[in-house]
Amino acid sequence: MTVDPSHPSLPLDSSGDLSRPSRPLPASADGLYQQVWQAAWLGLLINLGLGLAKLVGGILGDSFALISDSINSLGDVVATVVVLIAVRIAQQPADDEHPYGHTRAEAIAGSTVAVLIMVSALGIGWEAVQRLTLEHSLPEAWTLWIAGVNVVIKEWLYRYKLRVGQRTGSRAMIANAWDHRSDAFCALAVLIGLATVRWGNGRWMWADELAAMVVVAAILVSASRLYRDSASELMDLQADGTLVDQVRTMASTIPGVRGVEKLWVRKSGLEYFVDIHIEVDSNLTVAEGHRIGHVVKDRLTGCFASIRDVLVHLEPFEPQGHDPT
Repeated sequence: MTVDPSHPSLPLDSSGDLSRPSRPLPASADGLYQQVWQAAWLGLLINLGLGLAKLVGGILGDSFALISDSINSLGDVVATVVVLIAVRIAQQPADDEHPYGHTRAEAIAGSTVAVLIMVSALGIGWEAVQRLTLEHSLPEAWTLWIAGVNVVIKEWLYRYKLRVGQRTGSRAMIANAWDHRSDAFCALAVLIGLATVRWGNGRWMWADELAAMVVVAAILVSASRLYRDSASELMDLQADGTLVDQVRTMASTIPGVRGVEKLWVRKSGLEYFVDIHIEVDSNLTVAEGHRIGHVVKDRLTGCFASIRDVLVHLEPFEPQGHDPT
């Protein structure tokens, strides 16, 4: 059976030479980090511009919904800055104090940012509730243009980052893409709220605050999801079943491997650590079993750019029904 190493879901070339795949290796982990780094910077700059534009527009145009949405974008900027710092830390090599590397920095950063975002969202929500009982002027008509442009840009960011996440296998980037889709719906809610207020000529002023509450609800859902995913990673949650099946299938095709008894794959940042128990012929010498274990490790790390390290444990294979006594 053959697998294209450039794509983890395809079978591997299983010619007799185990020393190297017959096709070029996939992009290195550094390449994955670089793509995520570039996408994150682009999102940061766009969110910063949108956040400032909505903040100024909300203040001058007297729209609390726009102000709330600006806090959403500026919160994304803070989150992205923290993630960028975490990505740099995660790329640092292992040392005596951190023999497994620093890849969990991203999960620590994600959970911390999630809590900060939830606190800020609750503050915005409380302000929106209070404003329902206060008199304020009609939002300016030009605020509709800011809200409309925001919808288009957020939807574009969603599509762009989703492609990057799928290409690199970065769950963080895919989650960030869906965050932009959520932001696009928030922006649409703001647009509808502003349009309702303008169309009603001030009769439905509550629509602006209602749109702000929709934004707050979306922020809380997004931040809760970020916290859950980050906390799960810190708890060594088993990796996605598709990746686990791909690793199992690939290891099973290597000559000398009679079966895979146990397989644990844990995510750490953009990378994965694999613990695998393979079954080999019980009559093999220690040296031969050791060689097969190294082949398994080299094949997995060579064909999956996101796998940082593989710990191989050998188990004796006994044919079914065979009594060793």
